[in-house]
Amino acid sequence: MLDRTAILEAAERVRETSRHTPLSYSYTYSNMTGAEVHLKLENFQRTGAFKIRGATNRIQTLSPDEQAAGVVTASAGNHAQGVALAATRAGVDSKIVMPENAPISKIKATQSYGAEVVLSGADYDEAAERAHEIEREEGRTYVHAFDDEYVMAGQGTIGLEILEDCPDVDTVVVPIGGGGLISGIATAIKAEKPDTRIIGVQSAGASSVASSLEKGEVVSLDGVDTIADGIATRSVGEKTFPIIQERVDEVVTVTDEQIAMAVVHLLERSKTVVEGAGAVSLAALLFDRFEYEPGEVIVPALCGGNIDLNMLTTVIVRGLVETGRYLKIRTVLKDRPGSLEDLLAILSGHRANIYAIQHDRTSRDIGMSDTEVEIDLETRGHDHVDELLEALESEGYAVEVLV
Repeated sequence: MLDRTAILEAAERVRETSRHTPLSYSYTYSNMTGAEVHLKLENFQRTGAFKIRGATNRIQTLSPDEQAAGVVTASAGNHAQGVALAATRAGVDSKIVMPENAPISKIKATQSYGAEVVLSGADYDEAAERAHEIEREEGRTYVHAFDDEYVMAGQGTIGLEILEDCPDVDTVVVPIGGGGLISGIATAIKAEKPDTRIIGVQSAGASSVASSLEKGEVVSLDGVDTIADGIATRSVGEKTFPIIQERVDEVVTVTDEQIAMAVVHLLERSKTVVEGAGAVSLAALLFDRFEYEPGEVIVPALCGGNIDLNMLTTVIVRGLVETGRYLKIRTVLKDRPGSLEDLLAILSGHRANIYAIQHDRTSRDIGMSDTEVEIDLETRGHDHVDELLEALESEGYAVEVLV
């Protein structure tokens, strides 16, 4: 099983391509939680995510013949970029299979690092099937995204940095997809500080680990559904699972809504862009998904910042809705002069800012003398939303909340 020596050896290999990323004390999240929160900003890593560490360690350990034959892998995006850059830096040809719905930003970034990109499959698992076909057809070495000891060891260098920068750490919170990241970090930290807790976090829409731990064997999901595409795997790895069993203290899940709110918090309060998979660790802390003591030193690992701009728009709106700062409503007015003005006067009187209005006389769902109105509003919290809806209903408006 993976040990600290392998991680120390990996640290020497990955030094060429990876950065020692910052560990930043957060006054905001410390005040919000009562803990002492230090953010491990792995989203500042080269390629925007931790994957460059494991990819570099694996490629650096290939034999000369293996390097000459090239490598292939499957990835939703971050591992793809890590393998592409590590391979290019080592003079190794790389071919990356990505799901057909992979974010365009991650596809273009992977290509820019020198890899040939093949789009295949609906998710990571289907992309991996095609990648293994290419492995057999072309004699390339498959660089697994997580279920490989060299990859795990490379990711474990994050644990070494956490201990160096925060030696009194009590709890480290780590995202889990296939388990490579948490296996490496847990191994590095438990070897030196066995009493430090390791908390794993999955998205509720891709939560295979809890079931696997309960049954004592790897359980594969039929499918995944989450905004955290970087950890959207159907199952944990066969090699990572026993390490998680032995060295991870607890595994929890967070919802997409909680992930979205964590992303928005980081944007607004920390001025930091983090993708959904990178924000799950902070989401678990903010939404009390695990217990901790006042003053406990907690390090959430923010493992990546490669969020697609279209997804970022969706996440921001989700976060604003969850915090009561965005509201979309529908109501029906009499189709006569002044009706819309009367409605807007109520909204204005309660200090709701209007983003957009859609006014439709042609809907078949309303009377011939009526008009349907949809309004997007900026609001100031859940209390303000409740106040606004109550004011509209007291004036006789039948209001449907759309978002």
